[in-house]
Amino acid sequence: MSGRLETTFKRLRDKKEKALIAYLMAGDPGLAETEQLVVALEQAGADIIELGVPFSDPIADGPVIQQAAERALKNGTSLRKILDSVKSLRQRTEIPIVLMLYYNSIHAMGYETFFTAAKTAGVDGLIVPDMPPDEAGPLKGPADAAELPLIFLLAPTSTPSRRKLVAEESHGFVYYVSLTGITGAKLSNVTNIQQNVQKLKKVSASPIAVGFGVATPEDAAQVSKIADGVIVGSAIVKRIASYQQDPAMIGHVAEFVRSLKAAMAPA
Repeated sequence: MSGRLETTFKRLRDKKEKALIAYLMAGDPGLAETEQLVVALEQAGADIIELGVPFSDPIADGPVIQQAAERALKNGTSLRKILDSVKSLRQRTEIPIVLMLYYNSIHAMGYETFFTAAKTAGVDGLIVPDMPPDEAGPLKGPADAAELPLIFLLAPTSTPSRRKLVAEESHGFVYYVSLTGITGAKLSNVTNIQQNVQKLKKVSASPIAVGFGVATPEDAAQVSKIADGVIVGSAIVKRIASYQQDPAMIGHVAEFVRSLKAAMAPA
């Protein structure tokens, strides 16, 4: 497991706290703002940052994140520039940074070039939503060599054997998708999530983080009682979009993240 991710989950476990994982689309509205947001969200209580790499055909993403990807691509955001941003952030923060990117982006850069650059920049893990563990063979060797954990997604409809496979292959944490569908949908049956996370905990040595559908402090509070980490994406990206013209945008987004973390405080 990656040093920073492991240390963060252990530190939180010792305090009986859960990880707040905040998702940002890198380059929306610009990479300079993304860097400022990472620092501000850490100060507001985010424990881990998930940085989306914009892609023209994001299959797992709902309209909010798709539009953010379009804005970022229009601004000329590229994987190389994002890695440069991570490198620059490493002079200011040690918060774990996980990249969420599609296989094409890695393939276009070349495995070895990408993994070396990601490791050198200070990336802590990778989520490649269109590469499930049984198809991710080409990524595993270079990822192991670079000591970059691959984090896999598990759907609520997964069979017990699938659950076991994802739990064994996922390092850093397991990304449990709370609902069938795309990002930005509403949080559904919490009892169902709880049952599935409990089953997953029986077969996983890694922490379990739940994403998709967590949009409010109330949602974050509910999920934090069940899982080791709570992933919030579309609700943050939506705020960035609505405050884009506001000079105080970063403050507004940080305030929202602060409210999420406060709701997750242990009882």
